[in-house]
Amino acid sequence: MNTIYKCFPSGRHKVLTMSYDDGKPEDERLVSIFRQNGIKGTFHLNAGLYDDQHGRLPLARVRELYEGMEIACHTYTHPTIERCPLSQVIAQTLEDRKALEAIAGYTVRGMSYPNGSYTKEIEEAMRMCGIEYARTVISTHDFAMPDNFMEWKATCHHNQNLLEDGKRFLALNKTQYLYMMYVWGHSYEFTNHNNWELIEEFCRMMGGHEEIWYATNIEIVDYLKAWDQLQFSADGSFCHNPTATELWVEVNKEHFSIQPGSTQRLHPTAG
Repeated sequence: MNTIYKCFPSGRHKVLTMSYDDGKPEDERLVSIFRQNGIKGTFHLNAGLYDDQHGRLPLARVRELYEGMEIACHTYTHPTIERCPLSQVIAQTLEDRKALEAIAGYTVRGMSYPNGSYTKEIEEAMRMCGIEYARTVISTHDFAMPDNFMEWKATCHHNQNLLEDGKRFLALNKTQYLYMMYVWGHSYEFTNHNNWELIEEFCRMMGGHEEIWYATNIEIVDYLKAWDQLQFSADGSFCHNPTATELWVEVNKEHFSIQPGSTQRLHPTAG
């Protein structure tokens, strides 16, 4: 019998993703650091606060700056939504989505809860607003895959043992598991704490590893949802991919790419 494992793209078993809120001018420097090291991130923005009074980047700069990254929701004006009427939470989310989508040119389907505030009712409302994941402000300091993307917990805030957690992540070598390191924060904190060298060192250390997939939040969600649609034969000898995404599996320690719309034999000697 074949032993079949889920893999990230190109057969990888690790993923690194970054998540930053509020869209302050320091995002310019942070995105540059990410790009220099081949790292990808998600930026959660409040479309209703983009003016000089709130010290945000101009909306006209958003599309170019975050090209290749992900633009995601953070509500329109950043209220503590647990205290708001549910109708207002929905309006805050949809207005943010509409404004950001007009700039980004793609559907915006992710968010981070402003001030880490949410309830089970808000979580369900976000699903009805077309949101497919939402990040909390809870840090786990582990590398497990989330069991609920609407309560997505990070590995750490960048001021919480970032380098130590990064070194532990790099040292993980059991390929029978999937590992994710998820870092969150606000780029202006590097200016406030005068510690830009922290994220520069982290990105240099983490970039360029063949076993790591560098992904945005929504890329992880989309890939895993697509992977779960794979149709395996009862004896595990072949697999059909009904999605539009190239997906990867490991079979008896050999990696297979399952092309969109194709059926793939999973071992040359299988049944």
